[in-house]
Amino acid sequence: MLYTIVSVLFVLWLIGFLLHVGGGLIHILLVAAVIVFIVQLVTGRRVA
Repeated sequence: MLYTIVSVLFVLWLIGFLLHVGGGLIHILLVAAVIVFIVQLVTGRRVA
């Protein structure tokens, strides 16, 4: 589930970066997703 969210946000970030559409919001969401991913990776918790 988390990998799906990160993948979707990464694709949206690329689209926003390349087309300059909603770039600020996409960047914030991508950073939030990466932080959550790293925290879950470090703590070893699994999300259903």
